[in-house]
Amino acid sequence: MRAPKRTHDNAKRLRRDMSLPEVLLWARLRHRQPDVPRCRRQHPIGPYVLDFYFSEPNLAIEVDGYAHGTGDRPQRDARRDAWLREQGVKFMRYAASDVLEDPDGIAASILDAAQGAWDPDTP
Repeated sequence: MRAPKRTHDNAKRLRRDMSLPEVLLWARLRHRQPDVPRCRRQHPIGPYVLDFYFSEPNLAIEVDGYAHGTGDRPQRDARRDAWLREQGVKFMRYAASDVLEDPDGIAASILDAAQGAWDPDTP
């Protein structure tokens, strides 16, 4: 799905200004491995920018910092999640603190999901 120019410009800015948890994950996800789809960082889709995106399984990965729990952010995230579901995008969310604590473990679970070992309907 093509994103508006404004979203593309925002994605470019976000690629330059990635948070430490995003940088740690990107260092682990960027190298293409056999049987793992290519990962994109700060990928624009519609009006949104996804932290990480695997196109083949249509899987988005979001790293949520403290701000995602404050103000109107939870409602905005819920609208975004609903829109992504309508587009057929599956997604996984990780707290930034969890990524900082165990970037290798989080990256491994993401790669498992990208390879199809994850069922989004299983709690």
